[in-house]
Amino acid sequence: MSTFTQILYQIVFSTKHRKECLTSPDREILFKYISGILLNKKCHVYTINGVKDHLHIICTVHPSVSVSSLIKDIKVASSLYIKQNELFHDFNGWQDGYGAFTYSVGAKEKLIEYVNNQEEHHTSFSFREEYIRLLKENDIHFDEKYLF
Repeated sequence: MSTFTQILYQIVFSTKHRKECLTSPDREILFKYISGILLNKKCHVYTINGVKDHLHIICTVHPSVSVSSLIKDIKVASSLYIKQNELFHDFNGWQDGYGAFTYSVGAKEKLIEYVNNQEEHHTSFSFREEYIRLLKENDIHFDEKYLF
């Protein structure tokens, strides 16, 4: 029997200390690089986007890949890529943790639209506010003193 899965993820993580260093237009170069990492891991990428201090990835993850190892690989490889290619002068790494949230296939289009409009969304609310909202929407219990 073959293995079939359909788990849609929204993966979110920020720069270390939420430093606003992911400047345009080099963000697009970074997103394409991260997309390549995901494709090499047999994941399907729907969209990657973000703003100066964080990014969102909408993808499915191949059943042979653990989410935690995937995110570790993305962070390690992209940090090295950023430094080698001098993409973001003030970049000093990614935050230690991440958020990974699952969604139904029916939510896919709305989720992609939300992520593709990150610049617009963040004129009204901060990453902190967005992240806390995501945690609450996904019924994840947390202590704010350990978030940031």
